Amino acid sequence: MDVTEYLMSGDPSIRWQVMRDLTDAPASEVTAERARVATEGWGAQLLAEQGDDGLWDGGTYRPGWVDEDRPFFDAWTATHFSLQSLVEYGIDPASPEAVRAVGRAAENARWEYNGDLYFHGEAEPCINGIALNVGAYFGRDEAVSIARTLLATQHADGGWNCWEDDAATPSSFHSTICALEGLWAWEQYAGGSADLHDARLRGEEWLLDRRLYRRKSDGTIPDPRITMISVPVRWFHDVLRGLEYFRLARPERDERCADAIEVLRAKRLDNGLFPFENHHEGPMLFTMEGEHDGFPSRWATLRALRVLRWWDAT
Repeated sequence: MDVTEYLMSGDPSIRWQVMRDLTDAPASEVTAERARVATEGWGAQLLAEQGDDGLWDGGTYRPGWVDEDRPFFDAWTATHFSLQSLVEYGIDPASPEAVRAVGRAAENARWEYNGDLYFHGEAEPCINGIALNVGAYFGRDEAVSIARTLLATQHADGGWNCWEDDAATPSSFHSTICALEGLWAWEQYAGGSADLHDARLRGEEWLLDRRLYRRKSDGTIPDPRITMISVPVRWFHDVLRGLEYFRLARPERDERCADAIEVLRAKRLDNGLFPFENHHEGPMLFTMEGEHDGFPSRWATLRALRVLRWWDAT
C-alpha cells in the first residue's frame, strides 16, 4: 500500500506532521495544513470540549466528577491531559483558538494537589514534566516555577520517580521521560540555566544507560508494556516515546538507542504500517477515528517512520 497516501487520509493533526517530517513539503503548505488543527478534526473537537470555566471535564488532573474517597486510577478527560493532546496534535500555539483556550485554562485551572494555578505546577515529576512541556509549547513564562521544581525533585541516579520522594531511591522510566520532555522543551523556549541543562543530560544518561527499556543491573525488561507502542502516550514511557525524544534532543544519534531502534523496526507490518499495541485504560472525551488497540495506527506509523528516517539517515 502507499503508506504516505494512507497517512494523508487521516486527521489534520497527522497530515501536517507527515508533510513536515516525512515528505518535506514546502513550509507554506505545512503551515496551511497545520492551521486546520484548530478548526477541524480532533483539535477542533477537543477545543469544543472545554467548559466555560476554562476547564476540561470540570477538573485539572482529575475530572470534576471523581469521588476522591473511592479507589480510582486514571481518567484522560480533564484539563491536564487535554492540553497535552493539543500539543501532540501540533495546534498552532499562536492561533486565536489556542490562545483563547490556553489563556482560560491558565487563569482558572488549579491543581487538586496544592491549589496552585496550572502553570505553577504541583509536586509529581511525571505530572510536572507534561505541564512544563505544555507551558513551553504555549509560551507561558510562569511555567519556569515547574522547571525549578523538576530540578529539586531529581533523584541521585539522574532520573525522576513520582512514586518515591526519597532522592536516594531508584528512578522510574515513566517519570523520567516526562521530566526530560518538559526540560528539553523549556530549554528550547526559554534557554534555561546551566543547572537545568546539566539535569537534563543526567536524565538522558539514565535512560541511555538502560537502553531506553532495560534494567541497568541485569538487562531484563521491567515491564513488557515498555516495548509496546501506545496512542496517546499520556504519562507512560515506551521505546517509541524514548526514541522520539532522542530524535530531537540528540539528533547526532547515540548508539545506546540502537537496541530500541531494532525493537521498533521489528514492529513494522507487511503493509508498511505500525500497530497501536497498548491502550491506556481510562475515560476519554472521544475516540480518535481510525485509532484502535491491536490495529494499524496512523499515529504510531507517523511517529515510527520519522524516528527511523532520522536514524537511518544519520
